[in-house]
Amino acid sequence: MTAPSLDWSRIDTVLLDMDGTLLDLHFDSYFWLDHLPARLAQIRGKPEQEIRAELYAHIRAIEGTLNWYCLDYWADQLQVDIMALKEEIKDKIQLRPHVAEFLQLLRDLGKKVVLITNSHPKGLDLKLEVTALDQWLDLIISSHEFQEPKEVQAFWTALLEREPFDPARALFVDDTERVLDSAKAFGVGFLLGIHQPDSQTPRRLDSYPAIDHFDELLPSLRAARG
Repeated sequence: MTAPSLDWSRIDTVLLDMDGTLLDLHFDSYFWLDHLPARLAQIRGKPEQEIRAELYAHIRAIEGTLNWYCLDYWADQLQVDIMALKEEIKDKIQLRPHVAEFLQLLRDLGKKVVLITNSHPKGLDLKLEVTALDQWLDLIISSHEFQEPKEVQAFWTALLEREPFDPARALFVDDTERVLDSAKAFGVGFLLGIHQPDSQTPRRLDSYPAIDHFDELLPSLRAARG
């Protein structure tokens, strides 16, 4: 599906995912699929292929749950300092193209800009430290605050209680179909996906209107600003 022509006069609140939407998902993909298994193999003195197979199976078994996103869970399960290992490759944390201008235009228009992420608070803090993303945001919420991931309706109910907004007048941008499905079920009026959230891995999202990069939204934002 092609990206919609958004009428910004009908949108008061912009809800934004972080990893794969505002930030290049490559940092996370590389960490979990390459860096972590390689470092675990070094630490444990075992073949990397064996560690990789065990880790991938574990990841798939809990995908989409809160534990899947929980760094404390993984540190406990793997008996390793996850944050220390993330620090080793923090140079890979990058804003996606045109994000800064997109967020600044939203602020210029007076939209409420809310980051809603499944990222664990420790990982979130590292990414904010590297990118200074919070300078454009009105509010930052990790799903760990609610003990429910964005994939379930309980998250959205808790979000509405925490920060009242009109779902029908909200735009939500995310790179994951199951999360967009959850937002749709809750009644979020405007939904937008992201193609190729990991800059190194081609992928298309066909089930929702989607963009390659935020420059596709800049003309309508500039027009709305006048």
